[in-house]
Amino acid sequence: MKERRQYERFPIAMPARMIAISSNKKQVFEYQTKDISAGGVFINTTEQFSENTKFKLNLTAPSDTIKKLTGAQSLIEVEGSIMRSTPLGVAIRFYGKCRIFGLRGV
Repeated sequence: MKERRQYERFPIAMPARMIAISSNKKQVFEYQTKDISAGGVFINTTEQFSENTKFKLNLTAPSDTIKKLTGAQSLIEVEGSIMRSTPLGVAIRFYGKCRIFGLRGV
């Protein structure tokens, strides 16, 4: 079977906060990533989510290089939607702009 991914995936585990984008109520989930690419991320969870559920994601990227240069870790903020939900986790496709912030004192 031919690989359908457009972007290379990197096996990086980092803290991931998923904030549901919904008009009903704010739901926040704390997980770990399994891997990430320029187009999306796979997040480890046993929780099931419906396809196309939209989230704002906050990913904390630990980087020794960034920390040495700035004294901070970086926070990646991006929006995405569930592409698929499996017993091992969820695949989220990014859309919109990605913002990166320095986190001081972390």
